[in-house]
Amino acid sequence: MTDKPQGGKPGDDSAAEEAVIKAAEEAAAAGSEGSGSEELAAAKRELAERTGDLQRLQAEYQNYRKRVERDRLTVREIAVSNILESLIPVLDDIGRAREHGEVTGGFKSVAESLETVVAKLGLQQFGKEGEPFDPTMHEALMHSYSSDVTEDTCVQVLQPGYRIGERIIRPAMVAVAEPQPGSQASSGAEEKSTDKDKSDGGSDS
Repeated sequence: MTDKPQGGKPGDDSAAEEAVIKAAEEAAAAGSEGSGSEELAAAKRELAERTGDLQRLQAEYQNYRKRVERDRLTVREIAVSNILESLIPVLDDIGRAREHGEVTGGFKSVAESLETVVAKLGLQQFGKEGEPFDPTMHEALMHSYSSDVTEDTCVQVLQPGYRIGERIIRPAMVAVAEPQPGSQASSGAEEKSTDKDKSDGGSDS
């Protein structure tokens, strides 16, 4: 037996209409909830895309800043290098004057100040007598043989070299001495002879 809605009369459809309206409202609410979920998912997707775009933009900006900084340092190094390179002849003149004892008085103070400034800017002088000859750093202007050396050696520095960091601005102009031909062979033969004599002497004992 079917219960009839309270307050309803036989043949009265108001309760049924209310039930239909309520069901429609519930369906509409359920539909609106589904639509809200789809909108939320779409918003999340858009947020992820915008976040990805922002991260890419930030990475590009960081790379741009690094590139600008690197280019700025390169331009500065080139400008400093050009200035220092133009001052090398002046430093050569100061060196020659110092060799002749002419760097005195006020000129001495100026010369020392200039050498201090260029050193702070990274200009380094190199080339000393007695150091091994290195073709990447030295340029041989004179050549000789000597029994006092065991390898190619700079025996005289005719003009100092200059570099900035690892970059050679000018190689050192040097006189090079090579070992006397046959001196190494003869010394090697003497060493072998001495070793043989010691061995023979040891066997006799």
